[in-house]
Amino acid sequence: MRKVLAGLLPACLAVLLLVAPPAGSATPPAADDGVGAGARSRQWQLASLRLAEAWEVSRGEGVLVAILDTGADPRHPDLVGALVEGPDLTGTRRAKGRWGRHGTAMASLIAGRGHGPRRALGVVGVAPAARVLSIRVTLENDDPRRGDRRARDRGHDALAKGIRYAADQGADVISMSLGGGSGTWEGSAAEEEAVRYALESGAVLVASAGNDGDGPNRKNFPAAYPGVIAVGACDEELKVTEFSNRQDYLSVLAPGRGIVSADGQDSYVVGDGTSSAAALVAGIAALVKSAHPALTPLQVRRAIERGTRRRPTGGHSKAYGYGVASAVLALRAARKLASNTPLKASGHPAPYFGDGPGDGASGSRLAVIAGLLLLAGAMAVRVVVLHRR
Repeated sequence: MRKVLAGLLPACLAVLLLVAPPAGSATPPAADDGVGAGARSRQWQLASLRLAEAWEVSRGEGVLVAILDTGADPRHPDLVGALVEGPDLTGTRRAKGRWGRHGTAMASLIAGRGHGPRRALGVVGVAPAARVLSIRVTLENDDPRRGDRRARDRGHDALAKGIRYAADQGADVISMSLGGGSGTWEGSAAEEEAVRYALESGAVLVASAGNDGDGPNRKNFPAAYPGVIAVGACDEELKVTEFSNRQDYLSVLAPGRGIVSADGQDSYVVGDGTSSAAALVAGIAALVKSAHPALTPLQVRRAIERGTRRRPTGGHSKAYGYGVASAVLALRAARKLASNTPLKASGHPAPYFGDGPGDGASGSRLAVIAGLLLLAGAMAVRVVVLHRR
């Protein structure tokens, strides 16, 4: 059954539990258990994103990825040593069994390290060498306090505060697998200002496009803020899923159906949603930043958008964005950008998600500048001639 987005909700669909830990158990699965092997075998996105090739270039070393979510549990065997716990900005206590499940899942998709011999079991993320900063900014879907007005007031502008905190901590990438910020579908000034602040600080921002593409297909924030990489979901055949939101600001698609991820302290889930897709693209951004740390947020975004497969006719569409993300192709595009360095500006948000009018106009701008210089020279000569007369 699908969860419907409302307010500041994680943009995910309901999940099927692969393994349920015994009641009261705090013991993670054994390193040689079949569950861990099953979880790894079902990670179809590893081949789809061509991660084996990408890891020959980068595994996310030296990169800090901030995850703004429901919190993440550092005790999961696939996340041991990967997590740094940040502040809880929700203003609510962590209810037992009602916190950290969604955030743990997203953390595993970004920087999961697996476990067991040679880390061959469990979930491995796109950037397994990256560090994760977990910042709690929202409650789990099934937390009854979500409808409590007092709880909402205590967590007012939690997302905006979380974005600023992540930027101040030096996060290279900020992943936001959630939507409907500040309890609205219009976004907020505080969030938009925080997004701009983070971009100017050099952080790459990634967010899920939303899961009501087969219904209201609402404009989803923070994905819709200028400068944020908005990610939709595709299936194993690289076709856009029916639930993935269709919008002009969509950047790319990534695997979002039947995605295995960590769950809570010691289990795994299979889920559908643009949440997973956004986390995977955040991992790609981490690979790019690790390989080319001097690239600006705008350049990283363009590398991801140019390094896609299944590019739609015309280059962009509301359903596919600029195509289906590929880690290895994004790294190749990033290498070209790093060698050519065509974008030396800061990370200010641009009004286009990818190759917009600004790119194709560079040659015409040079022609205009040259013409103005010639005109100024001609006017100067005319003034001198008149002066002599």
